[in-house]
Amino acid sequence: MYATEEVARVADADHVSIWMRPERPARGPRPAYSRPQITEAAVRVADAEGLEAATMRRIAAEIGAGAMSLYRYVPGRDDLVELMADHVMGEIDLAGVPSGDWRADLTRYAEGLRAMWLRHPWIAAVRRSPPGLGPNQLRLIERVTAVLDPHVSIDEGLSLLSILTGYVESAAREEAGQAAEARRGGLTAAERMTRNSPYVRRLVESGEYPMFTKIVLEARQPHLGHGERFRYGLERVLDCMAAALSEPGPSRDETSVTASVRNGTAAGPAPAAACPVCGAPVAETAAGRPRTYCSRACRQRAYRARKTTGSPE
Repeated sequence: MYATEEVARVADADHVSIWMRPERPARGPRPAYSRPQITEAAVRVADAEGLEAATMRRIAAEIGAGAMSLYRYVPGRDDLVELMADHVMGEIDLAGVPSGDWRADLTRYAEGLRAMWLRHPWIAAVRRSPPGLGPNQLRLIERVTAVLDPHVSIDEGLSLLSILTGYVESAAREEAGQAAEARRGGLTAAERMTRNSPYVRRLVESGEYPMFTKIVLEARQPHLGHGERFRYGLERVLDCMAAALSEPGPSRDETSVTASVRNGTAAGPAPAAACPVCGAPVAETAAGRPRTYCSRACRQRAYRARKTTGSPE
């Protein structure tokens, strides 16, 4: 996640991460407040009034502290926002993840991430890369990346998870934005469709937009609720991930064997065994443990079947 040069640059800077600062000094009187108490107050204010309202002065007033005394606990507002972001990440329940069922694990993560965004839409203003690396963020990184670690390289896993997270955050951002607009007295999505119906009807009757007409007459997506639409899209994203997991690139050994056969320096391939799940041929490996399944997707299906029936490995 971090390039070596970036780590070195940050290490040389004067900035000290909030996570490296002790919550209370080693000496002196017992603090009257705690970082969790301050963070929870800031989250409450941001939930009710937006991130801009969660100033140091406002949070101090919220907990009954002097404005300047708050800086004894949190050095600055950037640190406060980082504490807030990590705090809400802790709401995503991933106990028991990874379970061995990557699709179920990532579905659970995606639904938890969406729910967190909808509870705290201000998170959209503080999302950044690289992440803040607080304890809750690190817990998510450890658990979620471990889901795909047995199946793909770390770089491939990060790319796939970026696609998944991007879909979840985009859907949640749109849903939260529509909810905020409706609260401000704007139109709901259904009301907007009704208001635009005369214009849409004219476009359809013109015959000039056949694909738009097909969307109007046949598409179910615009009429689904947010939850149904989210789950439909999530299944498509996971299907794409499944395709990536089931099509691994050739290993170095396999590449060299293929080249030697092409050059006439190796014997013909041995007869391929049949995959016990789908019956497709299982490619032979040049070295290492022989393959049992034709793809990672079949291996996952076999795992789920064993888990359901309670059969041994």
